[in-house]
Amino acid sequence: MLKALKAAALLCALTLAASTPALAQDATAPEAPAETAAPEAPQAPAEMGPIQALLQQHADDIAKPSRRTIQPVIDALSGSGLPGMADVLQVWEAREMYQRESDGWFFAGEKGPERSIILTDFDSGEALAPVPSDAVSNLKPNSGVRGLIASALVRFQLEDENPARRQDALTAISRNPDASQLAPLAASIAGEPDPALKAQKERLLTLLTIAFGADESARVAAIESVAGDLNVDTRATLNPLVATTLKLSEGEPSGNIARTIAPGTEELPRNTAYDMAAAAADLPARIEPADRRAALQANIVDGAVGGVPLAELNTVTARERAYAALVEAGTVPPAPTEAEIDATLARFTYYETYAEPSAAVTDAATRTLKTIDAKVAVNTAADLGLDALSLASIYFLAAIGLAITFGVMGVINMAHGEFIMMGAYTGYVVQQMIPNHTVSIIVAIPLAFAVTFAAGVAMERLVIRWLYNRPLETLLATFGISIALQQLAKNIFGTQARPLTAPSWLDGQWQINEIIGISMIRVAIFVLALAFLLFFLFLMKKTRLGLETRAVTQNPRMAASMGINPGRVNMLTFGLGSGIAGIAGVAIGLYAKVTSELGADYIVQSFMTVVVGGVGNIWGTLLGATMIGSLQKGIEWLNPSNTLAAQTYMIVFIIIFIQFRPRGIIALKGRAAGD
Repeated sequence: MLKALKAAALLCALTLAASTPALAQDATAPEAPAETAAPEAPQAPAEMGPIQALLQQHADDIAKPSRRTIQPVIDALSGSGLPGMADVLQVWEAREMYQRESDGWFFAGEKGPERSIILTDFDSGEALAPVPSDAVSNLKPNSGVRGLIASALVRFQLEDENPARRQDALTAISRNPDASQLAPLAASIAGEPDPALKAQKERLLTLLTIAFGADESARVAAIESVAGDLNVDTRATLNPLVATTLKLSEGEPSGNIARTIAPGTEELPRNTAYDMAAAAADLPARIEPADRRAALQANIVDGAVGGVPLAELNTVTARERAYAALVEAGTVPPAPTEAEIDATLARFTYYETYAEPSAAVTDAATRTLKTIDAKVAVNTAADLGLDALSLASIYFLAAIGLAITFGVMGVINMAHGEFIMMGAYTGYVVQQMIPNHTVSIIVAIPLAFAVTFAAGVAMERLVIRWLYNRPLETLLATFGISIALQQLAKNIFGTQARPLTAPSWLDGQWQINEIIGISMIRVAIFVLALAFLLFFLFLMKKTRLGLETRAVTQNPRMAASMGINPGRVNMLTFGLGSGIAGIAGVAIGLYAKVTSELGADYIVQSFMTVVVGGVGNIWGTLLGATMIGSLQKGIEWLNPSNTLAAQTYMIVFIIIFIQFRPRGIIALKGRAAGD
């Protein structure tokens, strides 16, 4: 702000210099040319301007402001309509205002050389000659006064020509709403040229009306207008209206009563109710039974307490009589008896009252919050379902290759997870060569398919084809291969996680509303999973390879007699499943850490997806992935602090499920089911 005043002062100085005529030489002066003296800054402005005049009218309050008395002064300054008054308020709020001791005038100031202060006139913007620091007083309003000044500045900021400053003003209001902001905000809406800012102002005006409006009907209408609004600030505005305080009264309670509460219930225990009454009516404080018993034990004299023999202190009445005797003797503080406590509780009415005095406002707020809560519940369920669908797409993408090798061919491939890992590392290597993340992912997907397809074909030709119809040997062999591949990856890439960075257009998330949202990477994985589902259906139903694969799966001997080469079909099918696993690795590596154990994190879920859905059926794999993803997300929602427990419960549920449906959700029929 000081810079703005200095700029104005410099402009005035330049104008003055341009209009000043050259000094004429004195005729009687010597002929030697005189040196031109440098112009000096004036010691004081020529005359008092309108801003200074207004400040002088309130000089005493400005010099020594108080939060209780300064508001009329701030209103007078901000409502004066004088140009430059916003700068004055900003200087004052920033503690850069000075008052000159000699005449009491106010200036903007900054520290100069040699402990001097450079003053700037508010009206002209003219910078004055430096003055000693002891010739002026720096005005430093406290935080309360500065808050009031900041609220007054909102009026200027809301109508500022710069949209950024208007946005900053709206942000400041939303963070620290106040009743004084209601009028300037409402006045600024009509002239707002920006549609987005105008919508923000109208929404903020609604919230301020709910919280601070003077007209009850306007507040109720504003409350009803936000029914179903899912924004957090809406609930934050409504919740204080329905906040309650527990009180008590001897007669009929007054105020905006929420409900009455009977003492002795779970909401208001008997002892808590009496403690409230004792504090309100200055009654004897309640003493805990243990303290009463300790007091009696400490005052045993000659086998009696307060004249009551010890043998008789086996009843509550006798102990109360003994304690009363000690109270009468002044030995212990007074304490109420059980009967007195009951009488006190019957004397008072306990109730909860709203902080908001208007019953119409609290009723409207209660109805609106119920509507919002119902909508929040629905949207939370939808968001949970979207998360479950996202997780299901990841499991389906990881399991679709296994659905081919295990579900169709019947090969238990424990190295399936390592093909996922190989695909992820392929994407990482491609990104090291191609810095552009979008291009690198486009190149990595087919390359990962080619690498893992070749690895799968090699594995089938070298190992798997010798172990068909021998599931135990296949399991052991592929398990050994998986360990070998993990160790090979550690030797090549190390044990640290490697980055596989998603393109920038996959950053962030798709935010449907305040509650429902999903990351763009998950959306891309869902689309990829859907694409592979369609590809698999097309391959198996519309291509010769799919026809031959189904024929070999159902009856290899009959297929061979029809001219189909079962060995070639098995090789291509196993390679296809491995290649799809490689593409899944690229997709999973975009959000998961790429390490040698990446595939091990998904191998169990992949097998469960295929088995639960039904071996040999792609639709069963889809349903299995959906069930497992939904189950895991549901358990995590019930127990969000322990994801490991969610996986444990999920496995237990699947074990129970398989006991009742051992063939999965969609079981094979006919001759294939018998195999």
